[in-house]
Amino acid sequence: MPNVLSAPREVRRARLIGGTGAALALLLVAPLRAEPLPEGPPDSRINLRIEPKAEGAPEPKRELRADPKPETRPEKADAKPDTKADPKLERPTAGTVAVPIEPPPAKKASRELPPVVYARVSEDPLPTFTAQTFVDTMSAAERYQVYAEAGGWKTLPADFAPKPGDSHPSIPSLRHHLTLTGDLPADAPPSDRYDPPLVAAVKAFQARHGLPDAGIFGRLTLNALNVPADVRQRQLRASAQRLLGSHFGFGERYVTVNIPSATVEAVENGVVTRRYVAVVGSPDKQTPAVETRITDVNLNPTWTVPVSVIRNEIIPTMRKNPGYLAKNRIRILGPGGVEVDPTTVDWNTQKAVNYTLRQDSGLDNSLGQIRIDMPNRHAIYMHDTPSKSLFAGSVRFHSHGCVRVGQVKEFAAWLLQGTEGPNGAGSTWGPIEIETAIAGGERRDVKLVKPTPVAFVYLTGYATSDGRVHFRDDIYGLDTPPAPAAATPAPDVTTTGAITPRAATVAAPLPRQPATAEPGRPVPPSAQGASPKPLAAKPVSDKPAPARLTPAPAAPPAAMAPPAAPKPQVRRSAPPERAPGGEPPLLPPGLVGGRG
Repeated sequence: MPNVLSAPREVRRARLIGGTGAALALLLVAPLRAEPLPEGPPDSRINLRIEPKAEGAPEPKRELRADPKPETRPEKADAKPDTKADPKLERPTAGTVAVPIEPPPAKKASRELPPVVYARVSEDPLPTFTAQTFVDTMSAAERYQVYAEAGGWKTLPADFAPKPGDSHPSIPSLRHHLTLTGDLPADAPPSDRYDPPLVAAVKAFQARHGLPDAGIFGRLTLNALNVPADVRQRQLRASAQRLLGSHFGFGERYVTVNIPSATVEAVENGVVTRRYVAVVGSPDKQTPAVETRITDVNLNPTWTVPVSVIRNEIIPTMRKNPGYLAKNRIRILGPGGVEVDPTTVDWNTQKAVNYTLRQDSGLDNSLGQIRIDMPNRHAIYMHDTPSKSLFAGSVRFHSHGCVRVGQVKEFAAWLLQGTEGPNGAGSTWGPIEIETAIAGGERRDVKLVKPTPVAFVYLTGYATSDGRVHFRDDIYGLDTPPAPAAATPAPDVTTTGAITPRAATVAAPLPRQPATAEPGRPVPPSAQGASPKPLAAKPVSDKPAPARLTPAPAAPPAAMAPPAAPKPQVRRSAPPERAPGGEPPLLPPGLVGGRG
């Protein structure tokens, strides 16, 4: 009900007839004025005040106006209304209606795993390793020897990065290089522009070197182009020498793992049916060359922790974090398979290596959900991994020696072709059957109906049957020839393209050089040019000659000693062990172990 104010006595008043009639009469006589409300929340009611008409004053035009809107300040979009600060929202009056504001529903966390991204690999159907790889690679080495003797190719400048259509003074040098290697046709018209034929040639070069074949110049492509011809020839020759003595049994179906490429090839009838991304051993935990057969596929495998991992990783970690084993579901097993409480083990000593540490199967198992069993003396194998993000990188040298396979379930289905499926005769092992068996949670070992040959090779340079020559980075530094002790230059891995090794890699060959000899051991021919300090450090003894022929502390009787000789050549010791071809010995893998 509006407030009605009484008019002065000298003004003629309207006769009030009833409550409603009085209000209408006053509206006709007195002007209307809207009063602003006090500061506060907006109200839907109209506050009217009736004032008397002054004598002699002109009658103003009557108008009815609503309350002006209160000034509002901009608020943040994510600000939540404070219901407690406004009592009208809690206790609505006759003129207001409380509208409850519900907070937006909270987003539910997705339980789905993010999609796995895999690095792009070559789609070349020709296998890396065949029965003719040795011959083809040796022929390519001879061809590159001719290139090197003729001067090879020029080095491109560091800022060389032309785009299609650009011209550059170094374009003719690039054309000469790609013409020698067969990427650019010899009859291509000469030009100083990065034209479409040259772009196609660069793409072919990138594909042969395991680089993204987009025709775009980047650091990796430029580094690969600037590797000298003599280094490329050395890679081909060293790779061919590593194939000497191979007795690998190629069959209709076999598997090849080229360690420098970090890929797995499933070969059938001379064609690569599928090439999988892989993660291989790091430079300090190298994946060795192996030739064996795949016999089983283990679903939901357990992992028996190797002694080297217990000593170098588990024991130091348990000293800092006693709950590490429980968090990773690793059990300690004593004699007879009896489980041992980790708190009863003295982790300040090395006694933990006397126990068996075994990780339960599951998604977080170090072997993932599948292991490919391939008996060999190095105890390495192929397997799944929970760290699938590593498959997206272009440099995939992170494992402890074993080979982690991307899309391993598809690879396992290919291996199990022809093997009786889980539902008996007539069934097969496909991706659905493998997923169903894994979802059961029980460990299951599936034996291949016919073992599949598998070869781990280290080929940094190789030729395929179509005459193309492929190169990969010498990540382990095995292509570098042994240098004399007096001068040990840096390995060629620093100039072979994509990967720049750590500083420790340069000094790696030093401990393996037999620059010093033990007393009584002849110096190898490779170290004869070194300083003879180790031999001269020991003074000549005044004892009889027979006594000088026995370097061991427990010397045999003098009567049984052989005749005196100028030098102790009778008991010649073998020189330090060295892999064939003067290569450093392969290190045993760390992340390996017997099947649990």
